[in-house]
Parts: sequence; structure tokens; C-alpha cells
Amino acid sequence: MLRPRIQPCLLVHQGGLFKTVGFSDPRYVGDPINAIKIFNEKEADELIVLDIDATVEGRAPDMKLIRNMAVECRMPLCYGGGVRTAAQAAEIVAAGVEKVAIGSAAVETPELIDEMAVELGSQSVVVVIDVKKNRLGSGYHARIRNARKKVGVSAEDVASEAEARGAGEILVNSIDRDGRMEGYDLELATRLRATTRLPLTFLGGAGSLQDMASLFNRCGVVGAAAGSLFVFKGALRGVLINYPTPAQKEEVTRCVRE
Repeated sequence: MLRPRIQPCLLVHQGGLFKTVGFSDPRYVGDPINAIKIFNEKEADELIVLDIDATVEGRAPDMKLIRNMAVECRMPLCYGGGVRTAAQAAEIVAAGVEKVAIGSAAVETPELIDEMAVELGSQSVVVVIDVKKNRLGSGYHARIRNARKKVGVSAEDVASEAEARGAGEILVNSIDRDGRMEGYDLELATRLRATTRLPLTFLGGAGSLQDMASLFNRCGVVGAAAGSLFVFKGALRGVLINYPTPAQKEEVTRCVRE
């Protein structure tokens, strides 16, 4: 049975843990393995790790890092970054990762979604859609390669094709809201919720647990992912790994059950 999920998202850059704003200006915030250990203790629902260098640099996934993370991680783990073939995805799953995410490759070579679904099963295939709101007119378009490349395809079209090709889940990442901690783009969330029946996770903009409650209230059972919220604390954004207590999670997700 699906349930609302609260998911930390870690960005790996140059081997370390970083946080960005608008997909730019990466700030070092620590060691990925140490962060995983802390989220283990706090019993996070699921962890998303995205290597933001691999695809841009044209290199394969860092299997040494992936194995180290999988060994340490006691929660379901989703990894994305540099995956270009179903064989690579299978190697990642064999290392102990539950889900493999693809973003740029899902747009550039959408048949990879079919291949991964056959190789791994749909439940292990996550399509990431990096989305930017159109400045002129309404709507949202997907971008790839860390938002550097426009592809002229709507977020809804990418989601629909991902579902048709056998993806098991979609991660929607707002470029405009990334790192700003001003709340999720609820208009975007509503559009994508109406587009697909697949499980959805939204990333970009969470600045408080109330932002997550607002997302659940609007869209029902979805994943609420966040980066800055779980690695920064206070007005000055001091680095402190954190995660809601069981009582806080109960309060945030109450609207989904009522």
C-alpha cells in the first residue's frame, strides 16, 4: 500500500555532499557516508542520492561510492547519475540499491526506460524530470544535463512517456525552487498529479515541514523530498543533518489519512 514519504535528497559533487541553489553555486556540506549514517539513526523513509557530475562529465556511475553507500544505508536507496545502459542499472541494483534514477538519458534515449523495466522490473525504475517554468505563457518544460540544455518538451509529456514505457516512479525536480526553501511549486505538482497514475516524488523548495503538509494536502499520497531542509538549520543555514521525529511525521501526513 502506498503511503506518503518524506525523503532526504543528497547531491554528490566531486565526491562530496553539496547543496545547490537553482542548480548552481554548489556549497559543500559534508561527507555522503556520514550523512547516510545520521539518516539511518533518524529512520528516514527513503534516501535519494544524485551524482550531479556524472552525466555532464560523460562518465559512468561511481560504483565504489555506490557500493559503500548501499552497504551503509539501512533505508530504501534510490541512486541516479551517469546511468546510460540497462547493464549499468543492473549492476547498481546488484550492489544493493533498490531504485535507479535516470533523467537526461530518459529524454535523450527514452527506450532505455523500456530496457531497464524489463531488466530490473518497473518498481526499480525512476525517471527524474528537471523542470523549469516557462517565462512566457503558462506551462513547464523539461531540461537535461543539470538544466543546461533545453529540449522543448513539456514536463507532462515526459511523464506520460515514462509511464507508457514502464517506469515505476517519477521524481519531479523544480529548477526554479531548488535550494530556495520557499515552498514547493504546488501548481507544478497539481499538473503532474493529473498527468500520471505513477507514484510521484516532488523535490525543490521545501523550507519547512508545513511545506510538505501543503504538498500532501494538495496531491495526496506522494513523496516529499528535500535537500536544504535536511542539511541546514536556522536563518544562517548552518550545516546540521536533521529529519522529523515520528511525532512530527505523523502530524505532517495526517491530512493524507483524513
